[in-house]
Amino acid sequence: MIFDNHSHTTFSSDSEMEAEAAIEAAARQGLGLVFTEHYDYDYINTKHYKEMEFRFDAAGYWEKYLPYRGDSLRLGVEIGLSDISGEANRSFLQGAPFDLVIGSIHIIDMLDLYYPDFYADKSKEEAFGRYLSVMAEMLRQNSYIDVLGHIDYICRYAAYEDKELVYGDFAGAVDEVLKAAIENDVVMELNTRRLGDSRALQELLPVYRRYRELGGRYVTLGSDAHAAENIGMNFRTALEMAEELQLQAVTFRERKMEYCS
Repeated sequence: MIFDNHSHTTFSSDSEMEAEAAIEAAARQGLGLVFTEHYDYDYINTKHYKEMEFRFDAAGYWEKYLPYRGDSLRLGVEIGLSDISGEANRSFLQGAPFDLVIGSIHIIDMLDLYYPDFYADKSKEEAFGRYLSVMAEMLRQNSYIDVLGHIDYICRYAAYEDKELVYGDFAGAVDEVLKAAIENDVVMELNTRRLGDSRALQELLPVYRRYRELGGRYVTLGSDAHAAENIGMNFRTALEMAEELQLQAVTFRERKMEYCS
């Protein structure tokens, strides 16, 4: 079974998707599903913190959703990585026997990449360079994660005319991220949210081709859905891309990798 390994229900501060609706949407497509709720320890310290804490109670989450867990539904988490969150993240992960742990970069220097503040005083080269260098370092410091989330996250919100992560422009920095992932046995996520955009697909292909050249063999597919209608978004394109690059789609259960087919 192919799994959508990245989704957010009401346990995530920015999602109103009900678990039942998500499960039904995945079942209609013949997909397995992993809930990966947001835990971003640093968010409370950002200037944009208001009502969204991006934290949740691990034990309460596990207790509520355990009746749904089984062959086609897994319970995971997406944790924000930073140089001050390591201890808190490790402590949080002791609160439940998660199936899958995604590590992502959402906040750098206490600035949320969603907002223009991070980009205000930086050229694209500076902003993307900083983003990638932090990502590589966080992989080295947090090798306990299973998956690196959305390498192209910055492209969603970057305040530049050309928002894409062009491999040729950042080859060395991208290679450091890919090498750090491979060296620490962290699987690269192929986030499908932007694969309906032909330019995004064009620029992501060289990144994942390079991952394969450096020794990467596995990817998780994840829609990053916050609404049921987005479960499995652009999965056909993602599967074709993985096949073209000879990358095996995988999922996780009890932190152990399983092949998808």
